[in-house]
Parts: sequence; C-alpha cells; structure tokens
Amino acid sequence: MMLPDYTWIAWTLILLSTYLTGVSKGGFAGGFGSLSVPIMALAIGPIEAAGLLLPLLLVMDAFTVKAWWGRQDGAELRRMTPGLALGVVIGTLLIGRLDENGVRLLLGVISLLFAVYMVARPAAGRPIAPFWALPAGAGCGFTSFLAHAGAPPANLYLIPRRLPKETFIATSAMLFATVNLMKLGPYIWLGEINLTSLWASALLVPVAWLGVRSGLWLQHRVSEVLFYRLVILAMAIVGVQLMLKALL
Repeated sequence: MMLPDYTWIAWTLILLSTYLTGVSKGGFAGGFGSLSVPIMALAIGPIEAAGLLLPLLLVMDAFTVKAWWGRQDGAELRRMTPGLALGVVIGTLLIGRLDENGVRLLLGVISLLFAVYMVARPAAGRPIAPFWALPAGAGCGFTSFLAHAGAPPANLYLIPRRLPKETFIATSAMLFATVNLMKLGPYIWLGEINLTSLWASALLVPVAWLGVRSGLWLQHRVSEVLFYRLVILAMAIVGVQLMLKALL
C-alpha cells in the first residue's frame, strides 16, 4: 500500500477537512462541506485535495440517494443537468490551463464569495423562472468541480423555486450525486484520482463516517446559527490565506 508523502501538517488538515465533510453530509451546518478543499489547499494542491475527497463524496452520495430516491423533482433535475455538464467542462478546461497557485487564487476568491453568500443568503420570497436553471447549473458544476462547493449557485435557483422541504432535499441530493459522477472522469484524466489517492481516500472513510455521526448528533444539541457564523468567518479567513499564498 502506497500513501501520499505528505507532512504531518498536511495530514492534520486532510483529516480535519474530511471530518468537516462528514459533519456537513450528516445534515449539520451544511456550509462546513465547502470548507474542506480550501483548508486542504493550504497544504497540498487544490485539485489534489478535491481528488482525495471525491471518492468519499461518491460513497456518501450513494447512501443519500438511496434514502431520498423517489421524492426528487425530476423536471428541475432535467433543467439543471445540462448546466452541470457545461460547468464541469469549463472547470476541466480552465484547471488544465492554470498552475497550482492560479487554482489557489481562484479558490480563494470563491471562498470569499461563498462567505458573502452565506451572510446574504436569498430568501424564497420572489419566484424565479425555469430559464435560470442553465446558468445556475453551470455555476454549480464549475464550483463543484473546483472545490466541491456547488451549493450556493444551486440554491440561488432552487430556493426561489419554492419546492416542498422534502422535495428540495431530495432534489439537491440527486443534483450533487449527478455532478459528482460527472467529475469522476475528468479527475481521473487530470491524474488527481489514482491508486495512491484511492488508498488515502479509503483510509479516510472512518473519519468521514465519524463526521456524519457527529453531524447527526449535533443537529439537536448545538446552535446551528453559531456554527454558521463560524463557517462564514473561517471561509473568509481561509479565502484570504489562499489568495496570499497564491500571490506571494
């Protein structure tokens, strides 16, 4: 068995990121999941970080899809899927043209934008036309490809569509499972998923499982509002650090 030759600091950040991904998938403070790749990117390559997490996300997606299958809005998924594919293609082409620091800079900007989004999240007040499914899907596909952070663009479209709660959750679950499957081929092509990374991903499964269990436990015991505020602060700090690391 061969594992990536990371420093202990890198492994610490990887373990933390994996745990936060699990907490998010467990349904607590969903913004935690978008912190994972930016935190890892402080120590290792940003696309390499995304490659480590993708197999874990696919395993979690399988359980989520099984739990919510049949309650999704098929029409909304069909509207957004072409945009998802477009966003993944754009992400694949762009990442191939950027060096590691270029990707870090882009990831830092997205992290800051995500923090702003969480401060001013849209309410479901005004309805939105189905036409916006394509650009929202493209934004979701692109940010998901770069940092597994496709929720903000997707929510900008889905929340104003006023879906029932269970339908919204099920549709989101199917949407992210779809985009994660779309990313698998490009990640392998870019070399960010390989036998070495798969061994590392397999060893991280217990950490992700612990995170999921923690997320389920935290739902009814800890103020989610407080944790959202911590996520916003962390996203802003990590975004600035990534930008400085890329530019200096």
